[in-house]
Amino acid sequence: MKNKIIDATKIIGWGVDADPENEPTYPIKKYTGDDHKRSQWTRPSLQPAKVEILKSTERPYLPAVFGTPYPPRALSGVFRRLAFTFSESMNRRWLLLILADRMDVVEGLISDVLHARFPNLVKERGLGVMLKHKPGMFARKVAIRLVILGLIGGIVYYNKRKNNL
Repeated sequence: MKNKIIDATKIIGWGVDADPENEPTYPIKKYTGDDHKRSQWTRPSLQPAKVEILKSTERPYLPAVFGTPYPPRALSGVFRRLAFTFSESMNRRWLLLILADRMDVVEGLISDVLHARFPNLVKERGLGVMLKHKPGMFARKVAIRLVILGLIGGIVYYNKRKNNL
């Protein structure tokens, strides 16, 4: 992308606060003169990106300073990269990011098991507390998961049986 020179005189409203004589906050604010030096502001040097940073389609460049999160990885990274191809105003972007977060949780659990670290899902998911304080909600959650597992098991069984015939 080529940098274009912008002619400020052609933009309506550009530089409306450049005149120090036209200061709307005069009686309240103590004027030091520094406020109108911002027209000579120079962009700070950019922080180097050492990992892949996904950026919005609305921004042509990375901001001067940004956090360095985990770089996108595995299947969740595929969903994140796909999400960042859409505008921030589109629902599919945010739904893909939510899906990527959920997928990242599953990838983390798989990584824990592969490294012989077995998570205590009952404690981490708060199931013990839920059973103690909200047994009805706990029973409903368990029932829903059992139904889903039963449906998945039934589909797998049906497909295996169908392929064996």
